[in-house]
Amino acid sequence: MPEQHDSITEAETPTSETESPEPVSELNEKVEETTEPENGDLTEPILDESAPEAADAVDDTIASLIAELTEAKKQADAEHDQALRAQAELQNFRRRKEREGRERIAYANARLLTELLPVLDDFELAFDNIPSDINIEDSAWVDGFQLILRKLQTVLEREDVTTIDASGTFDPNWHEAISVEASEEVASGDIIAEVRRGYKIHDRVLRPSSVRVAQ
Repeated sequence: MPEQHDSITEAETPTSETESPEPVSELNEKVEETTEPENGDLTEPILDESAPEAADAVDDTIASLIAELTEAKKQADAEHDQALRAQAELQNFRRRKEREGRERIAYANARLLTELLPVLDDFELAFDNIPSDINIEDSAWVDGFQLILRKLQTVLEREDVTTIDASGTFDPNWHEAISVEASEEVASGDIIAEVRRGYKIHDRVLRPSSVRVAQ
């Protein structure tokens, strides 16, 4: 009997050191290393169910920002248009005031200019009746008076005084009829001839043209 016991013992005893089992403590450490997460949390990851809602919130924010940007651009364009209109109105206002200022100055001189017109008439009437047989000495005087007439006309032109057209249809706004007579040369209501020249300053009558009108 003692011999059988020894044979069993020898069979269960490992014959080589390489086939000896690892210690239990080392096996436990390996199991823990393979199963334990790095952060030490052994719980399984939980899916974030709020992710779609967060994406929708981002989309809504972007859409809101785009709408605000579009509205701000519209407002900026409207304010730009208003600024351009205001600038144009200001320029028109300045031009109108400048024109009114020039006209005010011209109209202030209208009385003096009107008083000069009879002098101009006398000069023109005198030159229209110069004798054809005038001698050379008298011709020098005529030339001098023509120079004076020209200077007077230059003053009137500088003040924007111009003559009124006395042809065509009679216009009571510009013409003064001194006679109405029958005429076979012009139609009824048309001007036959100008008796005294009329003048205006800008669009204002200084003196209407005195005319003869066909009946």
